[in-house]
Amino acid sequence: MNLADVWFIIIAVFWTGFFVLEGFDFGVGVIHSFVGRTETERRVAINTVGPFWDGNEVWLVVGAAAIFAAFPAWYATWISASYLAIVLLLVALIVRGISFEWRGRGRRDSWRWGWSLCLTAGSIVAPTVLGLALGDLLAGLPIDSDGNFTGTFWSLFTGFGVWTGLTILALCLLQGSTFLALRATDAVRGRARGFGHVVSFVGLGMVVVFGVWMALVAHPGPATYVLLAISLVAVLASLVAQFRARDGLAFTGSSVAIALVVASLFVSLYPNVLVSSTSAANTLTVAGSASGDYALSVMSIVALVCFPIVLLYQGYTYVVFRRRVVGAPPTAERSAPESSAPAVN
Repeated sequence: MNLADVWFIIIAVFWTGFFVLEGFDFGVGVIHSFVGRTETERRVAINTVGPFWDGNEVWLVVGAAAIFAAFPAWYATWISASYLAIVLLLVALIVRGISFEWRGRGRRDSWRWGWSLCLTAGSIVAPTVLGLALGDLLAGLPIDSDGNFTGTFWSLFTGFGVWTGLTILALCLLQGSTFLALRATDAVRGRARGFGHVVSFVGLGMVVVFGVWMALVAHPGPATYVLLAISLVAVLASLVAQFRARDGLAFTGSSVAIALVVASLFVSLYPNVLVSSTSAANTLTVAGSASGDYALSVMSIVALVCFPIVLLYQGYTYVVFRRRVVGAPPTAERSAPESSAPAVN
C-alpha cells in the first residue's frame, strides 16, 4: 500500500466522519418543526445541535480540501462537473447557517416560521446533494480522455446517485430523531421517538434497494456486502433500542448505519475515484490522480499532528454539552415573556 492508497482511505474517513457528525444536525434541522409544537419546543430541538453544527461542518471542508491536495485531477474533474450542484449546496448550507443565528432574533411568528422553513429546506437539500455527488462517483459521469466533463447539469442526476442522496437523507432523519430523543426531554423526546420508529422502516427499505442497486452498478467485492449487512443490522438495532427507550443505543445504531453506507461507497469505488460513463479507459484512478510522493508525505505529517487535536477538541465539546436540553414548563410557557425561552446557540 502506497501513500496514494493511504490518502484515499483518509479521505473516506473524513467523508464518513462528516456524515456521522453532521447527519444528526441535518436530521434535527428537518424535523425540528414536526417534533416541536410550541415555540419553546422548537427552540429546544434547535438548541440540541446549537453547540455542534458549525464545528461538524468543518469535516466537509477538510474532506474537500484533502481531495484537492491529494488528488488534484479527481478534484478538478469532479468539482467542474458538479459546479451548479455545488452552488446549490453552498446556498443550502449558507441559508441553514443563517437560520440558526437569525431565527431567534425576531419576535414575530412569521419571522420565526420563515427561518424555520429555511432551516428545514437547507437541511434537506444539503445531504441530498452530497449523497447525489457521492453516488455519481460510482455510477459514472461522462468524462473524456482528457478528464473533462462532457455532460450537462442533468447528467448529474443518475438513478443511483439520486437514490444514494435520498438514502443518506433518510438515514440523517433517523439519526436526527435518535439524537433528539437522547438530548431532549418530555414531549420533544416522545415525538422524536415516534418519528424514529417510522423512519427506521423507511431507512431499512432504502438501504436494501441501495445495496441491490450498487451490486448492479459496481459489482463490488464481499467487503461492501458485509458493510451493508452490518448497516441493516444497525438500523434494526436502533429501532429495537427506540422501542425499549434506550436512547444512547438507538443513536449509536443510527450513526453506525450511516457511517457504513457512506464507507461502502468508497470501498466499492476503489481503486477508482471517478468512473467515466463514456469509456472505462477514461475512468480516474487512485494511482493516476494522486499528487507526488513529496506532497503526500508532507500532508501525512500534518494530518498526524492535527487530526488527534481536532478529535480531542470535538470530543471535549460533546462532553461539555452532554446534558439534555430542558424547555420551560407548560405553565411558564403560557405566562412567561419571550426572553424566558432558551436562546438559540
